[in-house]
Amino acid sequence: MKTTISGVELRRIAMPLVAPFRTSFGVETSRDVLTVRVVASDGTEGWAECAAMSEPRYCSEYVDGAQDVLRRFLIPALPKDGMDAATVGRVLEPFTGHHMAKSALETAVLDAQLRMRGESFGSYLGAARDRVPCGVSVGIMDSIPELLDAVDGYVSEGYVRIKLKIEPGWDVEPVRAVRERFGDDLLLQVDANAAYTLVDAQQLAKLDDFSLLLIEQPLANDDMVQHAQLAKLLRTPICLDESIESAADAAAAISLGACSIINIKPARVGGYLEARRIHDIARAHGIPVWCGGMLETGIGRAANVALAALPGFTLPGDTSGSHRYFAQDITEPFVLSDGHLDVPTGPGLGVEPLPDLLKEVTTSTEWIAL
Repeated sequence: MKTTISGVELRRIAMPLVAPFRTSFGVETSRDVLTVRVVASDGTEGWAECAAMSEPRYCSEYVDGAQDVLRRFLIPALPKDGMDAATVGRVLEPFTGHHMAKSALETAVLDAQLRMRGESFGSYLGAARDRVPCGVSVGIMDSIPELLDAVDGYVSEGYVRIKLKIEPGWDVEPVRAVRERFGDDLLLQVDANAAYTLVDAQQLAKLDDFSLLLIEQPLANDDMVQHAQLAKLLRTPICLDESIESAADAAAAISLGACSIINIKPARVGGYLEARRIHDIARAHGIPVWCGGMLETGIGRAANVALAALPGFTLPGDTSGSHRYFAQDITEPFVLSDGHLDVPTGPGLGVEPLPDLLKEVTTSTEWIAL
């Protein structure tokens, strides 16, 4: 089914976080979110959010740049005679990079397309279950007691897996403290966000003593060869995140032995269609995958939960409940139940922004007619 788009709204919203979130590349206290709303010629709407952050730290993209490239290049490139979501990727391919901006536009078109035919994201992508196990990402803290209190709260809420952000100087001791406090039955992993080099291999090898599920992106995002070398030095499985921007990257990483697990973030790889291709390649090679998060609102969370229901997603993802990050989400909140979130079953994303709440947090809007 082709969708003819009459216009696209770019909306900025300000979403304060319930607590500062610190990683090896910085501290976030709020999310400056760019939402994309496409309006089809029959009035059907499709929603998405762009995962780009305020500054180009996690990757080269940032929210002002994403809005600019959408306005000037990506939206004007959409065909005027109608398209389906698969067409969007092909049309945008000549523009180098900007995966998060491309993902937002493709996802909004896909949402509209699926709403038109009454099909859910989960059904379209190939979901194999109706609920997904949820993990939580715990940022770098000022002290180990503060970390233990935070982890205790998440365990009490029912999260089935804990991920600790690490960096040089905050790695072995916090991991040791969490393992000693909560025992070997806790599913535990760490995420370095590329904060180490191969010179740190001996330090990273100390984490082998703690029976971790994985260590995520320990080295630079553009160095699969050194990740392959590091993998030979550690017992802990290496998971790649920032290094995987496409299905081709996933195939290369698997061939090199650079990882034995992949974190799939749809925004990072250009959208949910490419995310599904990565899932398929990994599954064919027996490589487990899981769904990462970018502090999404309910719009992005709905699509991530649907993706995480595919059969190859065998590890709990960063698909936390809404109140992990926001006191009030812009959609009906995702609420954890027995460590799981339900996969939305309504047409498209199965959720949409609540108008009054959306208006309250909106900082600007821009309409681009096609």
